[in-house]
Amino acid sequence: MTRQAYSFVRTFAPEPARELCVDRHYLLCASTGALRLEAQGQAWLLPPARAALIEAGRPIQVSLPQPVTTASVLFDTAFTPPPGAPLAVFDLSPLARALVAECGAWGPGDEPLTPYAAALFTALAAVAWRLAGTPSPVVVPAGRSPELRRALRLTEERLGEQVRFEDIAAAVGLAPRSLARRFEDETGLTWRAALRRMRVMRAIEELAAGDAPVTKIAFAVGYTSLSAFNAAFRELTGRSPTQYRDSFS
Repeated sequence: MTRQAYSFVRTFAPEPARELCVDRHYLLCASTGALRLEAQGQAWLLPPARAALIEAGRPIQVSLPQPVTTASVLFDTAFTPPPGAPLAVFDLSPLARALVAECGAWGPGDEPLTPYAAALFTALAAVAWRLAGTPSPVVVPAGRSPELRRALRLTEERLGEQVRFEDIAAAVGLAPRSLARRFEDETGLTWRAALRRMRVMRAIEELAAGDAPVTKIAFAVGYTSLSAFNAAFRELTGRSPTQYRDSFS
């Protein structure tokens, strides 16, 4: 009988999107690099400062834009109550990160957990379930219709340019007014708000990938002003880019 809760650490090379679905509640974390998740018409990025809590049996799309090492924990459905939401992405607290690290000593196995280990996993579940109640706002829409999904993909491909909404609309074969309605109807966001979130998400990806200067990252994701980039980043994350990077360690 497999343990009621266990941890595993694994390193992956970059790979395209694939479906992930497990029969346990899944606390997915990255210790280095960043993962991209997509589910329920939305997309998230998981750098080391964040985690995803996924309900057992819920399929999600996972892609790896860069090499990544995961440090994750799986809980049997009899060990913990179900999460409050099928999928929640949230910032890890120092306590949660310490518990994830401490639980890393107990991988999959048939022997039962020691009382100490069981207490650790129970504490981690309590902390993670509480944190999941305050999900991160850094999420971008994935879109439902083929036209909007293509518009979002083209926008993401051109983040480093001075991308124009009219050009995106023309590329997907819609009038700007029609595409604007699609954005409002399918995402609840304007195109410019979605663009700002995409740029911040790409910046987080770059912050997690290495030690490139913040100014270089700002220009790489399409900002011509460092102050505008810092303001947009802080508005979505509550922290400056430097503070956000510092939280990875």
